[in-house]
Amino acid sequence: MAARNITRSFFAKTRSEGAGATVRRCLGGSSTLDPFLLCDIFEVTPPAGFPDHPHRGFETVTYLLEGAIAHEDFGGNKGLIGPGDVQWMTAGRGIVHAEMPASNMPSRGIQLWINLSREHKMIEPAYQDLKDYDIPRAKPEPGIEVKIIAGESFGVKSSVFTRTPTMIMDFKLEKGKKIIQNIPKDHQGFIYVLNGIGYFGGNQFKGEEHSALFLDDNGDHISVEAKDGDLRFVLFTGKPLKEPIVNYGPFVMNSEEEIFQTMFDYDKNTNGFERAKNWRSSIANGVTELL
Repeated sequence: MAARNITRSFFAKTRSEGAGATVRRCLGGSSTLDPFLLCDIFEVTPPAGFPDHPHRGFETVTYLLEGAIAHEDFGGNKGLIGPGDVQWMTAGRGIVHAEMPASNMPSRGIQLWINLSREHKMIEPAYQDLKDYDIPRAKPEPGIEVKIIAGESFGVKSSVFTRTPTMIMDFKLEKGKKIIQNIPKDHQGFIYVLNGIGYFGGNQFKGEEHSALFLDDNGDHISVEAKDGDLRFVLFTGKPLKEPIVNYGPFVMNSEEEIFQTMFDYDKNTNGFERAKNWRSSIANGVTELL
């Protein structure tokens, strides 16, 4: 077995996003890691949020750490996620939705954008909603817990269907604990440190809270040790699609022509955006009592 190393890292600073939300951005814009397009650690308190906006060509994964987030889309789908819950949304050929805080306390979580392959970019929108209590855990020994949102750890598998092969796991290690997590050899990946200090990879790279750490491509596992105190981090890995990426805001396609077509479709409410015509969410106007 060959251990992967950490090749680079950076501290994710806070920035404004949406309508008054604050995010720490690990990935986004020109900085992507195939198949991942964007990763934000967000914090939002009413009346701030993410009001009505479109997507096409990828999936969004929202993992809530604290608070409550209400969701509503132009197809009449409504829902609420709480601490530990996950919403896995496949935008596919097109969706318009809103995501707004449903708690007076700050709501904090992670949103990840995963690219879809050319063959899946224009599929129908779909959802996979996971409550915290339904997400499997592995506890290989006392003081170690792995929450498996996608993928497999210590023989425990997630039930999530990933169109783009993906692993997402939330690790909690008590002080002095060490773990080795297998990673498919054809995956790329990164880590975000939520709390504490850890030593990552074969090169024992020191990663601190709010840091994003990027793995090299060689090896079949990552080792992590919590030497200095309790540690919590999230591991993201995925199989690269190796396709052209052309993005324009909330639209991610394979060519400029497809982006122009998407903008036309959205403007004219056609080819997947028919239900966007005259649609306005209720939650962006302060109505969050959805369940």
